Amino acid sequence: MKWSIHQLNKYRSKGLTFDETVQFDDLQDWPEVRDLSPVKVSGKADLGASKYTFHLRIQGTMILPCSRTLVDVPLPFDIQTTEVFLASEEAYEADANIHYLQGEVLDLLPVIKENILLEIPMQIFSEAASDGAPTQGQGWQVISEDEKTEKIDPRLEVLAKFFDKK
Repeated sequence: MKWSIHQLNKYRSKGLTFDETVQFDDLQDWPEVRDLSPVKVSGKADLGASKYTFHLRIQGTMILPCSRTLVDVPLPFDIQTTEVFLASEEAYEADANIHYLQGEVLDLLPVIKENILLEIPMQIFSEAASDGAPTQGQGWQVISEDEKTEKIDPRLEVLAKFFDKK
């Protein structure tokens, strides 16, 4: 999803629409993302002399670790954003993200990657609370209410008989 400024100027009168699937292979650089499905990017571009406005819709699914149990949790995302690219660093006010072009090539992939990374939540939990959660460890174990029994500490067993009247 790269275009030279010369290519974009050809689409200035009729506009540019696109619908592509992008695969990100550099997952080791992404914090906390275990897997990422192919990302569908669609939208249109409004092209001016020095201003290029892209209206993007980014869809896909990422796999993140559960904050509690570390099991895989799928997180679908559907991002709609407007990104403005300016050829020169001029003042521009809008409700959009502004990027300044470096050189003669406009590359959308870093912007798409940035928007996906911004969708990663601080914490995510799996649907089932007990999926993959450890049930015992060193010196502890989880017991349910049904398993709960009244066991008396052997050191206090003599005190349990204190109120028994005979």
